[in-house]
Order: sequence, then C-alpha cells, then structure tokens
Amino acid sequence: MDLPSTSSQSSLQTIAVIGLGTMGTGIAEVLARAGREVIGIDISDTATRRATAALAAATTRSVTRERISEQEREGVLARFRTFTELTAAADADLVIEVIPEDYELKQRLFRELDAIVRPDTILATGTNALSVTRLAAESQRPERVLGLHFFNPAPAMKLVEVASSVLTAPPAVEAVTALAHELGKEPVSVGDRPGFVADGLLFGYLNQAAAMYESKYASREDIDAAMRLGCGLPMGPLALLDLIGVDTARTVLEAMYASSGDRLHAPAPILGHLTEAGLTGQKSGRGFYTYEEPGSSTIVRDAQTPLDGARLGEGRPVTSVGVAGSGTMASGIAQVFAQAGFAVVLAARSQEKADAAKAAIGKSLDRAVSKGRLTEENAAQTLDRITPAGSLDAFADVDLAVEAVAEDLAVKQELFAALDKICKPGAVLATTTSSLPVIACARATTRPQDVIGMHFFNPAPAMKLVEVVRTVLTSDDVHATVREICTKVRKHPVDCGDRAGFIVNALLFPYLNNAIKMVEQHYASLDDIDAAMRLGGGYPMGPFELLDVVGLDVSLAIEKVLHKEFRDPGLAPSPLLEHLVAAGCLGRKTGRGFREYARR
Repeated sequence: MDLPSTSSQSSLQTIAVIGLGTMGTGIAEVLARAGREVIGIDISDTATRRATAALAAATTRSVTRERISEQEREGVLARFRTFTELTAAADADLVIEVIPEDYELKQRLFRELDAIVRPDTILATGTNALSVTRLAAESQRPERVLGLHFFNPAPAMKLVEVASSVLTAPPAVEAVTALAHELGKEPVSVGDRPGFVADGLLFGYLNQAAAMYESKYASREDIDAAMRLGCGLPMGPLALLDLIGVDTARTVLEAMYASSGDRLHAPAPILGHLTEAGLTGQKSGRGFYTYEEPGSSTIVRDAQTPLDGARLGEGRPVTSVGVAGSGTMASGIAQVFAQAGFAVVLAARSQEKADAAKAAIGKSLDRAVSKGRLTEENAAQTLDRITPAGSLDAFADVDLAVEAVAEDLAVKQELFAALDKICKPGAVLATTTSSLPVIACARATTRPQDVIGMHFFNPAPAMKLVEVVRTVLTSDDVHATVREICTKVRKHPVDCGDRAGFIVNALLFPYLNNAIKMVEQHYASLDDIDAAMRLGGGYPMGPFELLDVVGLDVSLAIEKVLHKEFRDPGLAPSPLLEHLVAAGCLGRKTGRGFREYARR
C-alpha cells in the first residue's frame, strides 16, 4: 500500500472530520485556519449547522481582535463544508473520527469507511479510552489506522497525541505527525493503551480525588482549592471531572482498569452513582457541583456549599509565634508571620544558625523590595519583629509554636516533648509535617488536644495553601485558632484528617509514581511525558521536572509512607525511583536526577 510521504509540506490537504460535537468542531476550526479543505460530517443537520455557526462566530472574534483579516475569515469559512452522509469523505486524504466512545459505533464506522475512501487514505480515531489496535483490526487496511488525540478546546490546546498500534505503518505516523506540526501543535508519539500519556496520568489522579471526596475525607471545595493552590493547577480535580463529564471519566477509567488491573484505575463508585443519576457535570447542570443551567460553567450554591464566613467557634488569642528550625521552610514561615504583624521567635539549634536564618529572611525581604512587592519600611519592620534564639527556651511565652525541623518522626517527637515542658499552658503546638502522623507528635506531649498540623508549602511566603490537619484529639478551639491565623497571614486553609499525604501529596505522588512507571515500561520518553502534562493537562511543570525539583529522596520517602498506610500495590514506589535514590541521583540538588543539570 502507498501511504502519503512526508515532506516540508504535508500531503494531507483534504481532511474529513466525522462527528461535529464540541471536539469535532474545534478540530475542524484548527484545520480550516491552517489552510486545509475540511469536510465536516455528522448524521445530525442540527450539529452541522451548529458547527458552521461556531466557526463563523470564532472567526468573527478573530477579526474583531485583529488576529485575521475579513478576507482571511472568508477563506476559512469557504474551506469548511458540512455533510450528513459518509460518502462525502470519498476524496479525503485523512479522516478523523470523534464520534462517541463506543466500540460498536466506531467499528461500524471504520467498516463503512473502507468501502468509501481511497486505499491510501489514513484513518484516525480521536479516542482516548478505546484500543486503537482493536479498531484497526476492523479495517481492511489496519496499517493506515492510528490514533490522533486532540485536547479540548482544540484551537487553544497545543498537545496532540499520535498513537500507533503494532499494525500501523510508520509512514502514516510520519504524515500525521508532520500535519500536527503544521497546525502549530506539539505532537507526542505514544503507544496503544487506554488514556495514552496525558489522560493515562490525569484520570488516575481524578479518580483518586473522587474517591477521597466519596470517603468524606475532605470537602469538594477544599480538595479543589488544595490542588489549585498547592500544585498551581488551573482547575481542581472535581471541577475538572464536571467539565470533562463524569460519565466520560468513568468510561475512560473502565478501559484503563481493564487494561492495567491497577486498583487506582478502578472507577470510584461515586462516578457510577452520579452517571446513573444523570448528574454528569456541566453538560447536565449538576455533577460534583451544581451549575446555573445545563452547559453553564457558573457554579451556584447547593446544600453542600459552605456558608460564607461560617465561624468554627472562638479561637485562642495569638500575638506571638515561635518557629522551630533554621532551614528554608522555617525561615519562610517565620517571614510569613512577621509580615502579618506577629512577634516571632525563630529558634534553631544554636544562636549562630538562628542568626543565619534571620539573615536569609533579610535577603528574601530585600528581593521583595527590589521587585516592588514590599516597601523598604515594611521590610525593616518585618525583620525587626523576628527574634533569633539558640534554644527552644525562648518559646516560654509564645501563643503558637510551629515546628519546621527535619521530616523524621523521632526528631519531631523529641521536639514536641521539649515544647510540652517549655510552652505555657494554652499555647497551640503545630507541626508542618507533610507525611508523618500528627497524632504521633501529639502523643509525645501531655496535651495532645493542643496539637495540630499546619502544612505550609514551599516557598512559604509565595504559596497560598495551608493544610490544617486535625487529629482525633485536637480540640475545637485549637482548630478554630489555626483557621483564623491562616486567614490573618493571608493563606487559604483547607481542612483534612490525619492520614498520610493529607490532600495534596496523597493525590500528587501517585500521579508522579505512575509517570515513572510509564518510563520504566518504555511507553513514552521523559520529554514526551513532561510535554503531555504541561500542554495537555495545564500543569505548570511536567512530572519529571517536578520530581527533580522536589528531590527524588523526598519523593521516595513520601511514596513509601503512602504505600505503608494505604497498602495498595499500585502505590508501591517505582523501582526506577529507588535505584536513582540509591545511586545518589536526587535531582537538581545533586546535579542529576531524571535529567542532568549544570553544577552551580
């Protein structure tokens, strides 16, 4: 069979798009804007009219914003023709199907196309959940069948996953990859497995968030806020599930679980319950959240919405804060409290270390002044509020003591035993641990009711999130105190229970671990996985970029804690991660992790 050859200009000039829903219409717009002749096909006259109107509206906006001329707009519209019969695809060089995710529907379509299109026409499925190989097997020429997965909204999203099966001929992959480049997209080459790269990682994470909410571990608002503010994601996972469609997510996860057998991919029961009830997200007007109307993205109040300004009860008065530690996190937390007007005692193991930590805060404040974020007067006042001390004895009169020492339970328990003896009655004792049980720190004291978790994120002055972790013994007024303090220091508190990973790390690190497993299995490269999550998932960093920044040793420690607590085989740390840590390749701090870095 002769397949289109690649050259500086792709030979795929006439392209049929079958299925003119939101995704099909978006793909058609991308192709028409890039100068392709586009044949839009849908069995519904309403869908074809809607697609034409959507393209007209999009190009009108582009003219208004002076991105294209009126003449260019007319050219785009002229290149898009719509039909309701499959025979319209007869002259297409490439056919892209984006019909519903159903094997029977897609297989029937491929069989019908065999009798219509030319022998050299490439057939692409837009599936992200079904097997490309299984679909190809239904075609008389499986070597011309591949996956071409755009992301929604197609005109805006840069990523395109090009998925080949064991039957796909390389020239077909090359031709479609060249086309993606010419469309201004960034294609990544992937193998045939449900979810490919981006959705393969994304949907596992979304599923765990749904399960976390279903278990009543945290509210939907707190789960979503934690992942937006703690990881810099554009949307929280539950809001994203509503946007994608709860039913769609369930379908993708069912396919992933059938392929992997990984319990992390077994759809959370709540996804099935919502789907069966017709509560499929934004498109139905209700999913995890309630929306103004079907198709609206505007969330409205419902029975689960927290009351505005709801008080938790009276907290304890706090005017002075002690911060134990001299590292980056301790210095950052001390700066946060001092900038908010609190008197701060910064205690380290020696006066010299405490003085050095205060000097580091001074440099941080100077940078804020140079960037116009702080006045010189405010910086000076902030620094004046910090008293460095070489001993915890200086915490005798503080109202709140916050420890930010090494992530070692024995070290923290020793410190809490000391705080128990030194701090005055009624003082709130907080740990910034990200993975250790808060109750274990509390039990090292004679006043466990006064102990709570306050998990700040690094860098503390910039990151808005604080996970507030109650134990079964934490008193209500201590919880209320810490929530109020977070607001005073301009942080966003989210409530969570005392279990490994809290919200953010419990959702983040299984996702990172699964990314490593993809590389272990030679499914995709580091660069393609990082690009897929940045461009397809809207993540500020790819998983391997993030792992190298966090530190592979830190990541491994957290993953071990999650695996130990939840006993899920899918959470077992990747052997590749363990090998890199054993070799001393810990990421940026050692100059080598998943990638190599120039030594400073």
